Amino acid sequence: MFAVIKTGGKQYRVKEGDVLSIEKLEVQAGDEVVFDQVLLIEDEGHILVGNPHVENATVKGQVVETYKDDKVIVFKKKKRKGYRRTRGHRQLLTKVKIAAIYPEGSVESAIKPAVKPAEKPAEEPVKTRVRKSPTKATAVSSGEKAPAKKAPRTKKKTENKEEDKEN
Repeated sequence: MFAVIKTGGKQYRVKEGDVLSIEKLEVQAGDEVVFDQVLLIEDEGHILVGNPHVENATVKGQVVETYKDDKVIVFKKKKRKGYRRTRGHRQLLTKVKIAAIYPEGSVESAIKPAVKPAEKPAEEPVKTRVRKSPTKATAVSSGEKAPAKKAPRTKKKTENKEEDKEN
């Protein structure tokens, strides 16, 4: 008997006793996890295919450890430009041992699922602050006009091009 489960955005083919490394889960070593996103179950030639998931099917596992994967080095280079960048990354993983596959669900499926939906924090109302701008005193004109602005200066054009070249 094997099953195809989905966790961490990836799909895994598992059977009882398998140990697999999956994306980090927020659990401690020794905790039990239940994967409820079962896509396919095969049992002695009988195949259950979900649409998209097999209803009531669960896969139970036990967390062995949480660890960091090997370092992945990302090196970027552009030839003849003197551009080189090196970055490293170590992915956090959880090692899980598959304990049982339940095609029709079971009492153990009441355990919380391995992937929790993201809880939205209570949104606080947005506080808007109204600024009190100082009132500008506007001059009430009593027939007086403001002085005219000067036009920008332009270069004088000379008629003789030879004089321009000498300057």
